Amino acid sequence: MTTRDDRELGLTRRIPRRDFVGGMALGAAVAWLGPVGAALPGQEAGSAPALAHDPYPPALTGLRGQYPGSFEFAHRARDGAYAAFPAASDTGETFDLVVVGAGISGLSAAYLFRQALGDDKSVLILDNHDDFGGHAKRNEFRHQGRLFIGYGGTQSIETPFPYSFTAKALIRELGIEVSRYPEFVDRDLYKRFGLTRGVFFDRETWGEDRLVAGYGERPWNAFFSESPAAEDVRRELARIHATTEDFLPGLAAHEKRARLERISYRDYLLNVARLTPSALPFFAGLGFRNNMRMDTAPALKAAQYGAPGFAGLGLEEELAFDEGSYTFHFPDGGATIARLLVNRLLPAAIPGRHDMETIVLARVQYARLDAPDTAVRLRLNSTVVRVLHDGAPDQARTVRVAYVRAGRVHTVSARNVILACFNSIVRFLMPELPEAQKQALAYAVKVPMMYSNVFVRSWRAFEKLGVSAVSAPGLYHTSLSLDFLVSIGGYRCSQGPGEPTVIHLVRNPNQPGRPRREQQRAGMQEMLATPFETIERETRRQLARVLGPGGFDPAADILAFTANRWPHGYAYTYDTLGDPDLPDEGRPHVLGRRPFGRVAIANSDAGAAAFINVAIDQAHRAVQELLQRHGLK
Repeated sequence: MTTRDDRELGLTRRIPRRDFVGGMALGAAVAWLGPVGAALPGQEAGSAPALAHDPYPPALTGLRGQYPGSFEFAHRARDGAYAAFPAASDTGETFDLVVVGAGISGLSAAYLFRQALGDDKSVLILDNHDDFGGHAKRNEFRHQGRLFIGYGGTQSIETPFPYSFTAKALIRELGIEVSRYPEFVDRDLYKRFGLTRGVFFDRETWGEDRLVAGYGERPWNAFFSESPAAEDVRRELARIHATTEDFLPGLAAHEKRARLERISYRDYLLNVARLTPSALPFFAGLGFRNNMRMDTAPALKAAQYGAPGFAGLGLEEELAFDEGSYTFHFPDGGATIARLLVNRLLPAAIPGRHDMETIVLARVQYARLDAPDTAVRLRLNSTVVRVLHDGAPDQARTVRVAYVRAGRVHTVSARNVILACFNSIVRFLMPELPEAQKQALAYAVKVPMMYSNVFVRSWRAFEKLGVSAVSAPGLYHTSLSLDFLVSIGGYRCSQGPGEPTVIHLVRNPNQPGRPRREQQRAGMQEMLATPFETIERETRRQLARVLGPGGFDPAADILAFTANRWPHGYAYTYDTLGDPDLPDEGRPHVLGRRPFGRVAIANSDAGAAAFINVAIDQAHRAVQELLQRHGLK
């Protein structure tokens, strides 16, 4: 039933989303998910069907990321449906390497394997999604013939610690010159229009909806005086932001660090900095690495991220390494790296040898990803459900891999396998793994995250309100911002308030008061249970509340909407509150990534950090394990 509120929000208007079911165009769904059991003329059994047109997943809107249809068979594997190797149609294919997962780590593994052994080595990459790249997701929008690109997952090349030689070498080999980033990014455009960071105080928490601009750029008393909070709360928030008081007097720096490692940021604010409890909601949406919030983030981690309240402690912080020159944001985030890897592995799918500039506007020919005449094949919409050695793992010469495509189970054979999927599924794909290894693989819980991209006619509302980014701790998405200003390789970002742009919103579902891993499980379940209509409605409501005073009309101004939902999101990183203090060799991710026969494991989970360089390093390690274990040539 359509309500007046839905009509005012624009839910009844026909935008591109209305033409998609679960994130896939109806016409493309019929062609792209067609049966693969019987080969068409001139086509091998098991390969992708010939298409009437070339599907183009980056342009699909609606529910993307881990969309309905991409994970159901993996859940069946989790529930034991394929504990016994399933009856399947054998494609008759045998590959030197089968890679499970076409994210950055899987694509890197395929590239490094062939780099080590030669371009004649055959590789099949299987992925359960309709696009490659894993969390490195590209979203495209068009308006009046002009292309606008957003990122739906992995944001940038960045690092809290130095890139390894291998990771740096691969980035260079792909034609990416990280040091040239200043040539392409406009860091001052928003400032030239007077835009700053703002905070949205919601009526449910503070009694009134009000956006206050200038966070971090105005005197704290002046900033908080404009908030609708009670007077005593305004004073407290200004105090904690401006303080230079040492709240841990008499302790040496190393003693302060040790104490801050063992208490949460919430406990620090309440019990050490003596913040009034009624001011805590302001910090509810403040996030730290790996979805830590104030109740699960160690206070030391909050200090390292520049959270308020630590300026007077005199800590000469041993901050995480920040190689400032090694940062690069492409318009589609990490998807550019995935596209460059596919260009090297499957040049027929992205014709011409591309570099970091020419790849941005290159169009992928998805129908050529699984062509029978290439040494490397990338088979999408193919969920691997079982992996089994042909004989004892330490003696077998081949491995069988079963995958489901269009509802039918198929098998291929491999001389080597690299599992570049999530650690959480590995133990169900290979129940023969040692019990201790399966327990280690089960330890971490993926970080749920949703990146929503709203394509709008203009950003005049932001200009009128004086903000380019807004923290909204009490709303559905805890932050929203205008897109990065990056123009590269013929692609031109929005140049002024009158032009269309992408608004990027972030949601990390949390349930405060529970351990972090439990919160992440609850967030995953919530995401999976939430229909797209609810996501769209809540997003439109939020934009109306935050930007409405600037003239934003969600019914008229929204041109397209894409919700990149990642219930099984980013790699788990350890912390000093919720995880045991173990040597590296005893950490679950190290125990879980051990090779098993002709199978190695490569993913960011195996490195316990959600960074591009970690994904590359783990791919390199997995390839080396196979080379060393089996003396491959």
